Amino acid sequence: MELVLNQRQEQSLTMTFQLRQAIELLQYSTYDLYQYIKEKELENPLIELEEHSKDFSSVEKSTRKLSSSSTKQLIDYVKGRDICKREKLYQEAKLYFKQKEDQQLLYYIIYNLDDNGYFHVTDQDPFDENTIERGIHLLQQIGPVGIGARSLQECLMLQVIYEFPEANLVQTLLENHFDLLANRKWNEIARLMKISLADVKEMYDFIQALDPKPSFSSSDDSVEYVNPDIIVEYKEGNFTYYLNDGYLPEIHFNNEYAGLLQEKDETSKYINNQYTQYKWLLSSIEQRRSTILKIVKVLLEKQKKFFTEGYSSLKPLTLKEVAMEIDMHESTISRATMHKVIQTPRGSFDLKSLFTSKLETADGSSISQTEVKELLANFIKNENKTKPLSDQKIADYLNTENGINISRRTISKYREELNIPSSSLRKEISI
Repeated sequence: MELVLNQRQEQSLTMTFQLRQAIELLQYSTYDLYQYIKEKELENPLIELEEHSKDFSSVEKSTRKLSSSSTKQLIDYVKGRDICKREKLYQEAKLYFKQKEDQQLLYYIIYNLDDNGYFHVTDQDPFDENTIERGIHLLQQIGPVGIGARSLQECLMLQVIYEFPEANLVQTLLENHFDLLANRKWNEIARLMKISLADVKEMYDFIQALDPKPSFSSSDDSVEYVNPDIIVEYKEGNFTYYLNDGYLPEIHFNNEYAGLLQEKDETSKYINNQYTQYKWLLSSIEQRRSTILKIVKVLLEKQKKFFTEGYSSLKPLTLKEVAMEIDMHESTISRATMHKVIQTPRGSFDLKSLFTSKLETADGSSISQTEVKELLANFIKNENKTKPLSDQKIADYLNTENGINISRRTISKYREELNIPSSSLRKEISI
């Protein structure tokens, strides 16, 4: 056997630490970048930070969607509000119930509630089912009625039991025919309970007024504050835009280590490596800033009607189209638009939501998914509630009346994204 030594040259892309850092920083929100810079200060002795005012420019965000708001001061962005509310509820429990075992039980339930106020049973629960149920009933005496429920059915029943004890028929309906109620089987309910459809409708309207998500306290809990990453303003007939990063600290070089850069020992190697990291951090932050501003510039050009008229005027625009416009890769645009909020004169939105694919129309033009979703939502809003149309019939309608080529499956997908139930679950009682 003859051994042969061959030399071969190959090209390959190595994912260096610096490249990973640049990619990572691209997808950070401005607030996440702030935290990242603070971490780097602790890791790298060459980094000195000059802090600015902590008065963050913020906007209100509801739990459902971003909405227009005046600029407010963000006192504390740390999302510890639930902890405070749980602590407050537990303090009330300790005042109301003096038995140590009751306090321990309620502590366990309160600190294991989800954001909607529900308690989810697991195999690791240190209490048995009967004890948990006793704790849930104790909780009704101090918290919003329905809190701690293990299901929607139990949540509604707790509200009826504690707030409307005289509503016996409603309790029977929830306890024995909840599946029929959820699936809107009105005739079946009327037959089994031996009541009229008018009575069924009255009970259904009553149940609709109950709270399906009894979270910790009052209505203002549905609002939190977030920092817009990009701000677009309309001044003197023109749009201006900038990154809302004025609160980021300035990054300076710690001159105490300058002399060590020229040495030829192990300490110098470490210092030079940290200096490289310092320079790369500055470069990555500037690259992130430049990329985001380039993207926003294209968005202002391509989506001008959106910025003047609002979300309903959003035009078809893909990440690929923007990538070609600024000569970058599509994945770069995707990362740079992740976790970013843009504040505009028409409201505040997730930056990614300004990108939408298109559907073809009968005349050869195109329409954005956003416009189609709005048409769909309005159509369902105004439909005959006693005879709602199926997804296929809605697709046929949009094709015939609006010239939009759309399939039943796409209608179903958009409907689910809009949190709109199927036709069978939209059907109301016909009396």
